[in-house]
Order: sequence, then structure tokens, then C-alpha cells
Amino acid sequence: MGWKPGHYLLLAVSLYALVVTFAFSLRGRQVAALRQEAMAYRERALWAPEGYMLPLPGACLPSLPENLPGAPRPYRKGVSAGFVFRQGDACVPVVRGMGVVAAFGGEVVKVDPDFQELSEEAWQALLERVREGASPEEMDLLRGLEVHVRHPDGRTTVYAHLQAPYPGLKVGSRVHRGDPIGYVGNTGLRGGASRLLFEVWEGEPDRSAFLFQGLEGEELLRRARAFFGLP
Repeated sequence: MGWKPGHYLLLAVSLYALVVTFAFSLRGRQVAALRQEAMAYRERALWAPEGYMLPLPGACLPSLPENLPGAPRPYRKGVSAGFVFRQGDACVPVVRGMGVVAAFGGEVVKVDPDFQELSEEAWQALLERVREGASPEEMDLLRGLEVHVRHPDGRTTVYAHLQAPYPGLKVGSRVHRGDPIGYVGNTGLRGGASRLLFEVWEGEPDRSAFLFQGLEGEELLRRARAFFGLP
């Protein structure tokens, strides 16, 4: 049977319908992918709407060289990896029990609710072992009670020497910028003055570079003020 004009019209309409259906299917997948990406960005924005902040509300950056990243230390390969907030060098009182907040939104990946201080004998043995550098596990002992938060940008913040974590905080908890995560203490110091050690790592703590590594003096402070949104 030969093809009639109506048959060609029907074939053309059918092909057009297939093309339109394929186009809508492709567009649907694109729209779904864009919607998923937008939701991911929205979630990241909810975690950290304004960038990083200092973990003690109202505090300023430490000014003394010994309280800044890169300061000499007789362990951990010779340098400190973070900011040390102490009484008299933080613009706010740094006392036991003072609240510590998340510097950036993210997920809690380490918390030590049952931290136990080392005995004097074990403490002295640890100090002897770390003279030429400390392993990540040894650093955990030196930092006392810690909370670690991993952030959407790949960085990890460490809050150390805490008295206690915030009630209910656990591994897997999601925190927003400014949420309470713990209290200032002096754990891991064998009775030293209360302080907060705050470290920002580009990846895993003690296995990557720390923030501002290699910088010093005014250049470090200038970069730090910009990073934390300080005047």
C-alpha cells in the first residue's frame, strides 16, 4: 500500500512529539539537578551565612606573638598551630566556664565528653616523647578536652583545653556559626591557667597545613583580621 499525504503528516507529528518529549525529559533532569545544587548551596549558606568568626563572643585577636599561629613550642615540630586566647590578651575575660561558639557552620567530627587527665607520671612521659614532634594522637592528649568541627569548605576547626562540651553535642551534630559548643577550661595543661586554643586546619588536624602557616607579625594579623571579618 502506498503512502498517502496523511501518512507523512502523521509521521511528522509523531517525530515532533518524540523530540518534544525528549526535550522536556532532558529539561526535567536539568531542572532537577539545578534544584538539587541550589538546595546544597542553601544548606551551606544556613551553616555559615557570614564567614568565619572568633570562637569567643566579643573577643579580639591575640596580640602577643606567643599566642599566634607559628609561635615556638617545645613540641609539635616546634610551632603552635593556632590562636591562644588568654586572660589579658583577648579583649574579653577568659575564665573557666566561659562559653565557646562555633566559628563557622559545619558538622561535629570529634568531641571528648569523657576526657580524663593524665597522671603526673604519664604527663611527664608524654612531654619527653614529643620533644621532636607530636603525632596526631599525642596532640589530642596535649590539647585536653577538644571539639572538632568540619566545614563545607573542607577546613576543620579545633577548640581545645575545654572544661566541657555543650550539653547534647555529639559527633554528627550540625552547628551553625555562633552556636554554643563548649566552655573554656584548662584540660591538658596540668593545672595551668584557663585558656582556649583555637586552630583552623585546611584539612584534617595535624595532617594538613594550618591557617596562616608560614606567616608572622603584622602580615599574619592583617590576613587574620580579614579572614574573621574584624576591623
